Amino acid sequence: MQTFDIIKESKPKKSFRVAKIIDKFDLNSEHIKEHFIGEFDLDKDWKIGLIYGNSGTGKTTIVKDLFSKNLIKNYIYKSDNIMDDMPKEKSVDEITKTFNSVGFSSPPSWLKPYRVLSTGEKMRVDLARAILENRDLIVFDEFTSVVDRNVAKIASAAISKAIKRTEKKFIAVSCHNDIAEWLEPDWIFNTNEMKFKYIRGELRRPKIEIKIYEQRKMWELFRKYHYLNKSISNSSKQFVAYYNNEPVAFCGVMHFPHPKVKNIKRCTRLVVLPDYQGIGIGNKLLEYVAKRYVAKEYRFRITTSTPALLKSFSKNIKWKLKSLGRNHKHNGIVNTSSAKRITTSWEYVQ
Repeated sequence: MQTFDIIKESKPKKSFRVAKIIDKFDLNSEHIKEHFIGEFDLDKDWKIGLIYGNSGTGKTTIVKDLFSKNLIKNYIYKSDNIMDDMPKEKSVDEITKTFNSVGFSSPPSWLKPYRVLSTGEKMRVDLARAILENRDLIVFDEFTSVVDRNVAKIASAAISKAIKRTEKKFIAVSCHNDIAEWLEPDWIFNTNEMKFKYIRGELRRPKIEIKIYEQRKMWELFRKYHYLNKSISNSSKQFVAYYNNEPVAFCGVMHFPHPKVKNIKRCTRLVVLPDYQGIGIGNKLLEYVAKRYVAKEYRFRITTSTPALLKSFSKNIKWKLKSLGRNHKHNGIVNTSSAKRITTSWEYVQ
């Protein structure tokens, strides 16, 4: 059991303004004292904890007292790209695998400097860096506090999945409790009441419902997040997934010009916006589109080298590996965009 009994005291320097405030509000002392008392009854088997409460209830003070060595803090990002800011001893494969695990899955963003990333992307990069540093316990103060609440929930679900795949423990510290069911913590400490409670297994992540429409002229919203970052053919069929009335994922489909087989359709673009990555929205959109074409007696394929998709396909019996290699040919012509990377071709078999 970990207990704390913390007295936080501050004494502002005497000045004319300080004296006026003390006199105006009839303060009894120039000393400002705060007293925080509580306990954490932690067992050995927990994975995720949540500390939440209103501003000023002692969250940061408590975690600094109990978990100061484990706090994500003071990260310095000097490089002109995120990859080179990660621990030097880690391989490219280890880094990209960790990025994908926390839902930071856009290769173009991996080559950007930290300062230009969105707040949601920065949060995931900080967590990925902590995981790569081989910490046993990661404590994240102000978790999701400055991001949109929809983004906060999605990020919480993605990070929860990532932590549960590791041997690590994670504590989120936040002024919001709307993330609790998305994070699915084993325990919660409420600093409003200074109460600790085990809730393992009591919370379940809400179902993520998306609406999918065949919709054109949306590619520009998603274009910069695609790892090839190319234009899309005007003859393509385009599908957009919406979550809470916001467009979050895109799928583009073209006819596959096979010399012998005439009924093949191919996904040429699949993009999920960064703030919504890591929870399977792209897979849901792709499977919906694949089923739609298979129902019309088409064969449906996708060629990809994206680690997150490869991992998903390898575990899903509905997708069958058709080819693996560095070059893919269409009508005898090498596709130069994939000539320098290992690509895989998959077919939806239902």
